[in-house]
Parts: sequence; structure tokens; C-alpha cells
Amino acid sequence: MRRRDPFADPAPLIRRVYSYVAYRLGDGPEAEDVTSDVFERAIRYRHTYDETRGKPVPWLLGIARRCVSEELANRRPASNVDTPEQASDEDLAVESVRRLTLATGLARLDEHSRDLIALRYGADLTARQIAEIVGSKTNAVEVALHRALARLRDNLGDELVAAPSAAKQITPPRSAD
Repeated sequence: MRRRDPFADPAPLIRRVYSYVAYRLGDGPEAEDVTSDVFERAIRYRHTYDETRGKPVPWLLGIARRCVSEELANRRPASNVDTPEQASDEDLAVESVRRLTLATGLARLDEHSRDLIALRYGADLTARQIAEIVGSKTNAVEVALHRALARLRDNLGDELVAAPSAAKQITPPRSAD
């Protein structure tokens, strides 16, 4: 029996993995490098992919989770935020406050909650797909996501008290599941 090549159509796989990585690390060269590492590992270990266990996305995101964890462990505490080239000062200020507020709110969550939110909103996975990746039941993932989002909203609420002028601009993610 001939095995199907998991990389037959790589473009959507690359987009999905990059979206997850960028959600966890921030958009830019660092996320691109980690995404490249994911696919380098996947190609090197493609013999471990078992199509009977599902599509390649959960397999790749499992690799991506390990690469992100390694990157975060090696990361120096510094943050560079890319800014749009033709934005007004007011737009830049609002966007900067929004990003910093969200980053601060996410940073207050535990690693598991940040990972679940990144899989849901960064990789755009359903609770069922996330459950397959993390080795849990769908209902447990839904509950954990609900609780993580509630904690994030609380964290964002605390941040909005500190920055009320930006309160109208910040909308925490709402669960679609």
C-alpha cells in the first residue's frame, strides 16, 4: 500500500503552522524561522507521520508546539513590535496600546492556556482538532478554552482600568465554539 505524501499541498500547511507560531511568538522573522524549523523537522521525520491517525495539520502543530516551547525557553526578554509604514500617529498609538494590553493579558495566563488560545485563534483549529493535538477530550478542551478566555477577559479588564482611553479600541477574542 502506497502512503500519501503529507506535503503534497504544502501552502495551506505552511499558512496554518505560521499562523499558530506567529500567534505565540509574534509576527515576523522569528516566527518565520520557527516555521522553517517545523518543516525541516517534519521532512526529516516524515516517516513517523501516520495517515491513519489523521491529517498532517495536527502532526505539524505538535512539532510546532515543541519548536515554540524551545524558542520561548531560549528567548531573551525583549520585544520588537513592527509598525505599519503609513499609519497615523493616533492609529499607531491605539494599535500599540491594543497589542501591549493583549500581550500583557496573555502573559498573565499559564502556558497551557496561552497554548490553547494560540491553537484556537492562531491556528484557527476547532476544539475537537485541539483535543487531538493535546491528547485530551473535546469537552475538556472546550471547558479549558472557556476558562482561559474568561481569565484573559479579566486580565484585559484590569489592563483597561489602567488605560481607559484605549478601552473602546480593545475587543478580547470571543469563543466561536
